[in-house]
Amino acid sequence: MDMRAEDQQQMQDGIAKLNAMPVADLRTKLLQICGSVSWVESVIKTFPHTSAASILTAMDRAWWSLSRPDYLEAFAAHPRIGDGEALKKKFATVPKASGKAGPVWEADEQKGAEGADEKTLQSLVKHNKLYEERFGHIFLVCATGKTADEMLAILQDRMRNEPAYELTVAAGEQNKITALRLHKLLTFLGTREDSSRL
Repeated sequence: MDMRAEDQQQMQDGIAKLNAMPVADLRTKLLQICGSVSWVESVIKTFPHTSAASILTAMDRAWWSLSRPDYLEAFAAHPRIGDGEALKKKFATVPKASGKAGPVWEADEQKGAEGADEKTLQSLVKHNKLYEERFGHIFLVCATGKTADEMLAILQDRMRNEPAYELTVAAGEQNKITALRLHKLLTFLGTREDSSRL
């Protein structure tokens, strides 16, 4: 079996496992990829699914139908970009089950902040605080593949946005993160015999 076919099979196996889960377990898995309870409850109602595209469509519809408090709840489930201490605390007791996926996603997503020089990290901390004071929520960016310097530049640029517009931008970033996490979750579930250990 070639790699693409194997990946597709893992995704389909992951979808089958999600479809077969008791609602309480499905709720737990979905909360790992997005911290909004309203979003999770809306998405649960759309199961079962036959494809990742179908799940993504349901997730997208649910996400863009939410209110500001729901978005803020989802944002609050993330550690601050570049906040190594928050990441360490959040994941201190969570074993790394796999390099591919699991509850340690935020640490993997923020790898760009690792190895950044102290000046850049201090700037991230400072500008995160200024951002929160201005907008009332943490700075959120789909950090996968971005360096600390890139994230800092994005943060500084977005400080110029009007609050209502910035909420939409941050919500779009959360939606990207959620889609990436779904892919990781499906792949992870598709490679494990016992999906309850995720």
